This record gives sequence, C-alpha cells and structure tokens, in this order.
Amino acid sequence: MHIHIAGICGTFMGGVALLARQLGYQVSGSDTNVYPPMSTQLQSQQIKLQQGYDPGILDPQPDVVIIGNALSRGNPLVEYVLDKGLRYTSGPQWLAEQVLQERWVLAVAGTHGKTTTSSMLAWILEDAGLSPGFLIGGVPQNFGISARLGSSPFFVIEADEYDTAFFDKRSKFIHYHPRCLVINNLEFDHADIFPDLAAIQRQFHHLIRTVPGNGLIVTAANNQNIDTVMEQGCWTPLETFSSSENADWTVDNSHPDSSRFEVIHDTLRQGKVEWELLGRHNIDNALAAIAAASHAGVPPRHAVSALARFQSVRRRMEKRTCVNGITIYDDFAHHPTAIATTLAGLRAHTDKQRILAVLEPRSNTMRMGIHRETLAPALASADHVFLFQPAELEWDLTEVARILGPCARVYTDITELVASIARTAQTGDQVLVMSNGAFDNIHARLEQALRGR
Repeated sequence: MHIHIAGICGTFMGGVALLARQLGYQVSGSDTNVYPPMSTQLQSQQIKLQQGYDPGILDPQPDVVIIGNALSRGNPLVEYVLDKGLRYTSGPQWLAEQVLQERWVLAVAGTHGKTTTSSMLAWILEDAGLSPGFLIGGVPQNFGISARLGSSPFFVIEADEYDTAFFDKRSKFIHYHPRCLVINNLEFDHADIFPDLAAIQRQFHHLIRTVPGNGLIVTAANNQNIDTVMEQGCWTPLETFSSSENADWTVDNSHPDSSRFEVIHDTLRQGKVEWELLGRHNIDNALAAIAAASHAGVPPRHAVSALARFQSVRRRMEKRTCVNGITIYDDFAHHPTAIATTLAGLRAHTDKQRILAVLEPRSNTMRMGIHRETLAPALASADHVFLFQPAELEWDLTEVARILGPCARVYTDITELVASIARTAQTGDQVLVMSNGAFDNIHARLEQALRGR
C-alpha cells in the first residue's frame, strides 16, 4: 500500500510516516517547510520528500492520502484530493486505526512538557526491558528517532490538543483512547483555534471521558485549570504529582538547579535521581513519567535509576556547542511560562554567569500577540535579551524591549542579530536560543561568528 503524507515534516506527521514505513507501507510525503531534525530523520529512513503541494505529486495515485492539520481548503493538493474523490484521512485517525488498536496507550497531555515527559516515560519502559512503541513530537536522544512500533503492548504518545485536520476540528488526542493519561499542566494556548481557556478545557474533558475505569489519570496537584476539567466528570482513579506541594508523588532534598532530587511516593522514599537536566519543571515531568510507568508495572526505584541515564530531547535545552567558554543552548520554548521556567532552571545552574536570551516569537499564539503582556516578565531574569521580529509577527516587540530596559533590543535582520550577540558575549556566558522553528540556522551562524572573533 502506498501512503502519501501531506505536511510530512511536522513533528507528529513525521512520526506517522516512520510508523507507516515500519508497518511495511510505501511512504512518500510533501511539505513547504522542511528543516531538521525531522527532515533529516525522514531522509535517513529513505522516505521520499517533495517540496510543495502541486497535485502532480499524487501521480502515481497513492492508496490513501494522510492530510496534516496545517493544510486547509484552498490548498491545491487538498482540492485535488476532494475533486478526484481520493481516499483520505487524518494522521490521528490513521494512527488510531492502524497502530493504537489493542495497545496499552500511555498519553502525555498538557500545555508544557509533553515532549520531555513522553520521552522520559518511553525511556523508563525501554530501560525496564518493555520495548514500548512511541510517537513523540521531538527526537529523544536515547532513541535517536521520534517514533517506532515497539514489540510490547505499551505505546507512549505525546497527546496534543491541537486540532486534527481541516475536516475534523476535534483535538488530536481524542483519537488515542489512552489507558493511562498524564496531564502535566493546562494554560491558554493555540489562540488560532481556541477562543478561550474554557474551549481547551472542554477538549480535555472529552479526552478524560475516553479513559477506562481500570486505567489511571496522573495530574499536577493543585492546578486550578486542571481541577476545573476534573469537576466536569472523572470516572478513573487519579494520582497527583508536584515538586513543591503535597501530592501522591513528590520530592525531597532537591538541588537548587534540580539536577538532584529524591522521589517520594505516599511518604515512601523511592530513590534519588541525578541527571543533567535543569529546572523544577523537569522534576515535575519526571514525577509524572515515574507515576505513569508505575501503572505499566515498572517499580518506581527502577524508574528513578533509569532517569539517571535519560539523555533528554533534541531542542529541549540542548547544549549545541561551547566556543571560547561561551555555551550555546537550543530550546523549543515558545510560551511565556515555558520561557520563564527554562530561564529559572538555567539561572539556578549558572550561579553568577550571564545569560543571553535570544527569542524568536514564532508560534501562532505568539504571532497573534496573545502573550505580549506576559513576555517581558518571562524574560526578566536574563542579563541580555535579543528579540527577533519575524516579518509575519502581527505586533511590535518594541514594547517588550522597553519594559525590559537597556538589556533588551529588537532586531529584524538575522545577520545583524548574530553580529550583536557575538559582540556582547563574553567567556562564561550562557546563550539560550528559543524558537519553535529553524530560526534561519542561527546556532551554526552564531558559532561561526564567535569562532571568527
């Protein structure tokens, strides 16, 4: 069977492509926005990629076209599929029918931390010898690939609340029917498809309705937005986690930068985690993953031990290089809360070293200016802030820079931005680059500029 995936270079659709290939299907794909790590991952799997959405791409005609949620009516390939009556489906629907049926699905949902928590959970199961399948919106370094079928009943999936396709406006995660569900946190995001927080909470309530009574829901403790969802109805046992409050899963003796902590479950000490990750948010991610793995039968002490060997995810506080004592990190942070927690973790780790924060506000919600009032406070702990104003940004970043003061400046040219960072950076500085896109290869360009000083 020949499957063509339209929008194949999105992290989710790229994972679908890998799973289809592992099932033995012939897979091709097309997209307009091709960049690593997904493009290189697909090419390494000998999956044919084509640029754009010209209908000629579908000659010879595939057996089914899987259409990503980035494509809408008016797209030439979509219109061709509809006009010709070709068989089509969405990625989540295909995944539910072809992969998730009869699997023990462990789904990780929430506004932040889904990719990291999913990767932790998959690694804990792998380290326990369970060989799980997974589909994750990033590339976990323990696996080097974002999706695989696995050889056990367990399947870990990053459960995104974004809509499914132009013809199915439900959240993707409605299709997954998890036996174990993690909800890390819940905030307003995706303003391009949700009018308000209540609309997102409604989708989460629909998801909760699909979790069986003999399953498990793991949530952050004392999170009012999540509690509001639970109040709409819950028919499944519930466990809570928190790095800072009373919960079923919590911690003690944590290092200020969160690189060491002791896990406690129902007052019983389960062991100490020592790892390279930073930030309280990653402790919360770890607790959620340990709780979900316990539901799958992995003893907490084994999960704690496994996390010492966890290598995180590409583009999640990934250390790219160190040039003349200047460290460059790549991070996916694109929401003020994620930006603030990432900076807080780095600040706790760096002691008195300067942090240079470099931000490209690229997500749809950021582009619309929904978070403009909370962006400056989120960046306030950095010593210098470099703001890049993309052409498609619908508002002016100058006000954010004004609030931050002399430490912040706005740029509209990548070359000028790189040059300014290179002039400012000193030995010992930590340069944190934040974007959920390719950012015009800024990491390599900055490395070159620093080496050329």
